[in-house]
Amino acid sequence: MTDRVDISRLLGEMRSLKAQTQVFQRPQGIADAPGGLRSLGAVPVENPTKVPSFGDLMTQAINKVNDVQKSSSDMAEAYERGVAGVDITDVMIASQKSSVAFQATVQVRNKLIEAYRDVMNMPI
Repeated sequence: MTDRVDISRLLGEMRSLKAQTQVFQRPQGIADAPGGLRSLGAVPVENPTKVPSFGDLMTQAINKVNDVQKSSSDMAEAYERGVAGVDITDVMIASQKSSVAFQATVQVRNKLIEAYRDVMNMPI
């Protein structure tokens, strides 16, 4: 069996990074503040389209990986119990999909952490 990182620990680290990056977000109401964007002639958008935040996209991706891992585990347990219709090839394919999805998620996390550290270490 391969050495795997606990998904709960991964989620905890991702949430920690999200909390750290929220410090740098623009405060609400800056457009209305004196000397804000409205004073520069900015016009508010009537019906802005909802664009998902980076955090939302990462949460969705992690949840999808978690779902793939759960289904792989459930399929393996069903095969071990001898449930009809569960083939070993399907179990192995699901296991490999789960492994690849998790490894890709860990690599994305590593790149994000590396990029975050690079930005934080940039001279001002």
